[in-house]
Amino acid sequence: MMEAGGAGVGGRDERVPQWGAQETRELIAARGEVEREADAARRSAKTMWEAVAARLRERGYRRTADQCKCKWKNLVNRYKGKETSDPENGRQCPFFEELHAVFTERARNMRRQLLESESGASVQRKLKRPSGGRSSGESDDENDGGEESEDEKPMHSRKRKADEKKQQSQRMTEKSRTGTSSIHELLHDFLAQQQRIDIQWQETMARRAQERVVFEQEWRQSMQKLEQERLMLEHSWIQREEQRRMREEARAEKRDALLTTLLNKLLQEDL
Repeated sequence: MMEAGGAGVGGRDERVPQWGAQETRELIAARGEVEREADAARRSAKTMWEAVAARLRERGYRRTADQCKCKWKNLVNRYKGKETSDPENGRQCPFFEELHAVFTERARNMRRQLLESESGASVQRKLKRPSGGRSSGESDDENDGGEESEDEKPMHSRKRKADEKKQQSQRMTEKSRTGTSSIHELLHDFLAQQQRIDIQWQETMARRAQERVVFEQEWRQSMQKLEQERLMLEHSWIQREEQRRMREEARAEKRDALLTTLLNKLLQEDL
């Protein structure tokens, strides 16, 4: 019995504790710091989340990489609008600003990398063009010399090598263009998604503002109705009090008149 109780306590201790507000903010900050590192693009997902967990440990929070990954996924889902509000109390994602800052900085870094890759590809193309021209010129010179001193077979082989070099340079150019276009598409999709999220957030805020205005109008109308009912009750009470006072005064006058009559009769009898 004691062993079973101990196991039960141990089972409760092994449950994952809930994330506090400050701990969640530290998780978002740690994720942003890891993404800003120079080797972030070359890291695997497991290595990245281990780095995030290590940063949390440095700040006094003991979380595993899987726990950080699961919490981040939930935060991203709420940020994207899948769980924007709580149906019971209408509360929106409490870490919207921190997540928005991280994703905005990510978009800025992607844009900078895109510009750097485009500039690097253009420099490579500029460097390859003179070499290709020199190789073709040299091959032409060699071909001319070959016409004078050699037979046609070496000349064809040199032309074939020059053509292969040209095709290789064209393939490299096409690959660089394909990579640039893919980065363009990724960046465009990411920015479009950010824009959709901003629009959804603005629509949600506008809808809640409208609901608050309607609620305030209904509340004012109900309060006005209650005030009118109170005034009517007060007026009816005043009327009842006035009628009661008048009845009491009439009874008092009758009583005084009766007493006066009796006294007069008694005085006349005595006389």
